[in-house]
Amino acid sequence: MRAYWIAVASAEHVRRGRQVGFMQVNHGKAAPLRRVRPGDGIVYYSPTTIFGEKDGLQAFTAIGTVREGEPYQGDMGGGFTPFRRDVEWAKAEETPIKPLLDRLDFSAGKSNWGYQLRFGLFPISAHDFSLIAEAMGAKMAVSAN
Repeated sequence: MRAYWIAVASAEHVRRGRQVGFMQVNHGKAAPLRRVRPGDGIVYYSPTTIFGEKDGLQAFTAIGTVREGEPYQGDMGGGFTPFRRDVEWAKAEETPIKPLLDRLDFSAGKSNWGYQLRFGLFPISAHDFSLIAEAMGAKMAVSAN
């Protein structure tokens, strides 16, 4: 059964991964990526544009489908070899989260909706994935299975 996830990273980091075709979470940890399976839907939420800055971006910045294969280590230089998964990123527009908050299952009616974003990766419903994909104008097949 296909699962759907929100991953969290700065837009700058997401854009880098989108260009090359991979995702990383939790500063390159492997364990969270082992929960994600080929065929799963991934949406990236970026609280900021640049890591460590507080510019209030709060937007969905990428959406795609996990490709076949297991997590692997990439080399970013300086001895940093974060774990990654390959993703087929869809053509989509970065989209603010605020207009969607009252319609998303994970946030509707919750004043502390941002709490679960602190985990860096969490599951969402097929409904939420479809709603976000539509808002982003994603050019991909979205299944509610």
